[in-house]
Amino acid sequence: MSLKIKCGGFLFGGLPTVAAVGAETTNASARAVSSVDMMSWSMGLVIVLAVFFLCVWGLRKAAGFGSVNNAGKMRVLGGVALGMREKVVLLQVGKKQLILGVTPGRIETLHVLEGDDCLVKEETAPSAVESGFAQVLQRLRQGRSDA
Repeated sequence: MSLKIKCGGFLFGGLPTVAAVGAETTNASARAVSSVDMMSWSMGLVIVLAVFFLCVWGLRKAAGFGSVNNAGKMRVLGGVALGMREKVVLLQVGKKQLILGVTPGRIETLHVLEGDDCLVKEETAPSAVESGFAQVLQRLRQGRSDA
C-alpha cells in the first residue's frame, strides 16, 4: 500500500480506505452483520447518549437554569414603550427596583430604587402594577420637561 493510503486510514480512525476496500472485496465476500456487532453499536449509542445528557445536566446546574431558588429573585414588574424599538422597564431584583432603558443595541440602568422609594409594593396586583408604573413614569417625564 502506498503512503497516502496508510495515512488516510490512520486519519480516519483505522477505517479501510477506498483502495483497500476495493482490494478486499475482490478476494472475500461481504461479511454479515452479527448480533455481537449490533450489541456493540447499541452499547456505543447508549454511552454517547449518557454522556450527552450528563453534559446537559451539568450545564444546567452550573448556569443555574431551572433552579427553584432563583425563580422569585428577579422579575419584570412593568414596562412602557417609548417608540418603535425603545422602552423603559421596571425590574425587581431582590429588594431593589431598577428602571432600565432598553433599546435594540443596549440596556442601560436609568435609576435604582430602594426601600420606601420603590414604585411597586409586593401587595399590589399585576394589573395595578402596570398602570401605576406607567402613571409614575409619565409624571417623571412631564416633570423633567417642565424643569
